[in-house]
Amino acid sequence: MKTWIEKILPKTIDKTFDGHKIALYVFYVLTAITLWRSQHHVFAPDGGAQSIATIPLDTFSKACAQAVIGAFSLWGLSQLITAILYVIVAIRYRALVPLMYLLMIFEYTFRATYMPAFKSIPTAGTAPGAISNLPIIVIALVMLILSMRSTKP
Repeated sequence: MKTWIEKILPKTIDKTFDGHKIALYVFYVLTAITLWRSQHHVFAPDGGAQSIATIPLDTFSKACAQAVIGAFSLWGLSQLITAILYVIVAIRYRALVPLMYLLMIFEYTFRATYMPAFKSIPTAGTAPGAISNLPIIVIALVMLILSMRSTKP
């Protein structure tokens, strides 16, 4: 019987996934969402800053708006790298799905708590990303638990 540490950091990293299948299917969905979000931040003219996150770029100086757009594009690039890692895990290294859920919980918890408290950006409304943080944390936590519960005797 594997310990929880061995399930998060398996000794053998392969296509084996011993957790509940729903945790794997939800991982696929969250991977697709991460891919979509990342490409929008990378390719949208405003990096999604105003069109999605409701940051009032039109009230900023041109240089300030460009800095925000650049930051959002870089954030999109980091999301794309994460999404590519998720795709690799989903296709080839499913034994790492519990670790990916743990990292997802860490990322979204940090987004939902630290960033708004200490690094907030003024917005004209509530961004979908801000609304989705808590549900994704809860979903990832439940899926982490399910991904670590072996379905094999």
